[in-house]
Amino acid sequence: MANKTRITIKDVARAAGCGVATASRVLNKSGSASSETRERVEQAARDLGFAFSATGRALQSRKSMTVGCLIPSLANPVFAEAVQGAQEELRKEGYQLLVASSNYDGETDNEILTTLLAKDVDGLLVTMVDPQDSSALNMAQGRNVPTCLMFHDPLPGWPSAHVSNAEAAAEVARRFARYGHRRTGFLALRFATSDRSRNRFDGFRAECAAQNLPAPELIEITETEANTPSILAQRLCEHPELTAIFASNDFLAIAVQKAANLMGWHVPQDLSVVGFDGIEVGRLLDRPLATIETTPEAMGRQAAQTLLVGLQGGEMAELTPLPFTFRVGATLSTPRTKSPDDDRGAAQSPSVPPLTSNVKQG
Repeated sequence: MANKTRITIKDVARAAGCGVATASRVLNKSGSASSETRERVEQAARDLGFAFSATGRALQSRKSMTVGCLIPSLANPVFAEAVQGAQEELRKEGYQLLVASSNYDGETDNEILTTLLAKDVDGLLVTMVDPQDSSALNMAQGRNVPTCLMFHDPLPGWPSAHVSNAEAAAEVARRFARYGHRRTGFLALRFATSDRSRNRFDGFRAECAAQNLPAPELIEITETEANTPSILAQRLCEHPELTAIFASNDFLAIAVQKAANLMGWHVPQDLSVVGFDGIEVGRLLDRPLATIETTPEAMGRQAAQTLLVGLQGGEMAELTPLPFTFRVGATLSTPRTKSPDDDRGAAQSPSVPPLTSNVKQG
């Protein structure tokens, strides 16, 4: 019958012919020892199958070596890519990531953060509904738990890895103006619970005014409308004057294309569509999506690197916005020349004006 006796560091020290303190220094890589002693201790640990308990390490260092990560959704690849980038950076330093999602619910945000703090995570990476008024986030700050936001535009007192949502949205307005669109709309889901969406709308609206365009129409839709093309088509029919729609994310932009097809509208001749995020599926469509392309993995890495500074006792500085690129795609063109009784189905689309190179914001 196999011996199931737990191997301790005393066993390793005995086998290596040294003291327990010496064996601990070698295995913890926390002090000096001769190369001969180090080799004996490491060989003894391998022979005996000894491994430090993670709990024991945590008790010794008073650290859990875990970082809590709160995101709005696990289904959106944008957040998944950010988590992947963050995880890779944290693992290099021995930290494990505990990931949870709130489905864009403010109360759930606070519940998750409270639970993560109760588990004594060493730091937090956070994307949430309302960080400015979060009691749990204030609790983390009061406990001196290092915290870095992701995707949020800068907030006083909180470093944030982000793209400038307002400036990226302003570039969409400039593109619409260059192509000759005047009647535009902004399509939003969960507008009240996403500061990213609100900041994009504000930036879009401000640049429309700067381009002497009418104010864009804000179209807020529900989950059901976003996931049901026939219902979304009915909502779009309420705005027949629009020739271009800026969707607050790529999933919504793809949904608009499906709804437009049901209506007999041709994208982009009858309706130009631009998204936000640059998810890979947008490239794979029969008509590749025009969008603001970001780098969520880089955002996660930047957030993790910033958090590591805080975990090591340093001061986490305000972060410079990450770059974005306007991906031209095939869903943006000049609007049709319409007569009052045009049914959006017959006229030819004029030639497209020349484009400058992709715009980047750093």
